[in-house]
Amino acid sequence: MTHRLPLLAAAPATALAILGGLMGPRQAIGAQPPPESIARIGTLAIPGAPLASFDIGFVNADGIYALADRSNRGLDFFASATGRFLGRATGFTGPSAAGSETSGPNGVVAVGRDEFWAGDGDSTVKAVDLRTQKVIANIATGGKKRADELAYDPRDHVLIAVNNADDPPFVTFISTRTHEVLGRLELPRASDGAEQPVWNAASGLVYLSIPTLDGARAHGAVAVIDPRTHRLVRLMPVDECMPAGLALGPHDDLLLGCSDDAIQAGFPAHSLIMNAATGKVVATLSRVGGSDEVWSDPGAGRYYLAAVANPGGPVLGVVDSRTHHWIGNLATGSHAHSVAADAASGKVFVPIAAGVGTSCPRGCLAVFGARTH
Repeated sequence: MTHRLPLLAAAPATALAILGGLMGPRQAIGAQPPPESIARIGTLAIPGAPLASFDIGFVNADGIYALADRSNRGLDFFASATGRFLGRATGFTGPSAAGSETSGPNGVVAVGRDEFWAGDGDSTVKAVDLRTQKVIANIATGGKKRADELAYDPRDHVLIAVNNADDPPFVTFISTRTHEVLGRLELPRASDGAEQPVWNAASGLVYLSIPTLDGARAHGAVAVIDPRTHRLVRLMPVDECMPAGLALGPHDDLLLGCSDDAIQAGFPAHSLIMNAATGKVVATLSRVGGSDEVWSDPGAGRYYLAAVANPGGPVLGVVDSRTHHWIGNLATGSHAHSVAADAASGKVFVPIAAGVGTSCPRGCLAVFGARTH
């Protein structure tokens, strides 16, 4: 998307100032503690070099959190329940002097219980065996720049990889069984890249955020793609959003994280909920915007948004996915554009970049969860 020291024990819960319930209609969008019991409850150190550059996080069905750690050229693994650092799979390109378009790792997704796959800066997708923490496959997508965001179709055993920085952007379909490239779909109307994809078990289709169509920044879309035929089914238009993050929720809903680019373009800071079947926008969330990665936790009934460009400073946005009710925003930190949650423990993980004068001078992993009293 648009980013060995021993593990420190989880820090005591970080108190957030109680500013009084939900924000009124004229108040700023900045950090507000949700009325429900969620807070920052800990901080985990990232072993190795300071965490200056990173991208996406993902939690698998067994509660293993994986982070695309560019600074340390690998995937970092943590046990979600305990915060224990489990190790690192190296062999990725790391940060590039040419910029994020050739850096890696980038997007991350779990494939079954024993593998994580990640896009890399050299236009490859790498499969990592979680048991050995080694790269077991290195698959070229045929582009000139990074393989970025990923989605997994477990029904057809297909990995969907997005080369967002190539011109035109394109999608590669890879068999997770044979590691063979099955097909490719170019997206010539996507004039400003393509972002987070998600697979929908109900429809068997893949949905993909398209920030800009045909050079018009006010007009983007969600692309609907058939992973079996490798074809574009249709484009569902969305205005003044430039969507980056995309997550599937209840009621066949899609949460669209309207991006930091949308705010820079002068559009209102907000997020949208779209019906995946009809393409109709069913809710507008006006109190959190400027997001990159977004996440859906169906068990908790919550959406989480890594709103790195939210007016007033970076926040973790929390939304009730069943009712579309905004719950609140919690302060995060520098370049906090990535979020993933563990359904079993209820913990939410947001990486924060290293920086002078910050709460994490070497970078860290902020942990959010049930507030303890």
